[in-house]
Amino acid sequence: MDKSLEGKVALVTGGGSGIGKASALQLAKEGARVALADIKEDDAKETKEEIESFGGKALIIETDVSKEEGIERCYKQLIDQFGRLDIIFSNAGVNGKITPIEDMAVEEWQQTIDTNLKSTFLTVKHAIPYMKEEGGSIIITSSVNGNRTFSNFGFSAYSSSKAGQMAFGKMAALELARYHIRVNVICPGAIETNIEENTHPEEDNLEKIKIPVEFPEGNQPLQNRPGRPEEVADLIVFLGSDKSRHITGTELFIDGAGSLL
Repeated sequence: MDKSLEGKVALVTGGGSGIGKASALQLAKEGARVALADIKEDDAKETKEEIESFGGKALIIETDVSKEEGIERCYKQLIDQFGRLDIIFSNAGVNGKITPIEDMAVEEWQQTIDTNLKSTFLTVKHAIPYMKEEGGSIIITSSVNGNRTFSNFGFSAYSSSKAGQMAFGKMAALELARYHIRVNVICPGAIETNIEENTHPEEDNLEKIKIPVEFPEGNQPLQNRPGRPEEVADLIVFLGSDKSRHITGTELFIDGAGSLL
């Protein structure tokens, strides 16, 4: 166990499934108290129950992270319950509408940008007053898409939001360093999660913009499989702990070298 996480308080957005759930569980096992922010309380109940099953402490806060008033209420509830804030894993996001640029409605573009990028801004902005005195760690989930991979056709809104998170994370890291608040960005590749449930591809329309791409046999070179949420969770625990105390403004790709193909 990493003793530096004992007694700390972590907020995990999108903590009901996938990378968020795995990270919340691992943070709790290391001694952190965890607040789970999810758009529906029911989505995070299983995570909370699992944390409590091994003696951990968890709180569910139903939150739409793309709404400022929702984020403000979330932090107030968290502080009222736990009294402090040390770690933020800004992880909630969607793939959104997958379609050619010319076919994408402005509303579809905006929904993806709001859910992924605006929510990251709001989550970080409203955390600062609670973290300024003691410092802490903020971790943002970006993606290889928009930072190292650009061949997923139809993902223009998603990739733009993920590229924006990278730039925002670096700006925040420098601005908040004076408060000993570290900001790092993780860029997962293919990970076994349920984000595909929020994906809405228009296969017929995508055919008109696709360019044939042939990958070498096995496009996950390191493990020859998609990553697992638990493997990302190990990285989140490291970045949230004092072991990464001199790391900030850094992007970390966790994709088994898949995006290098």
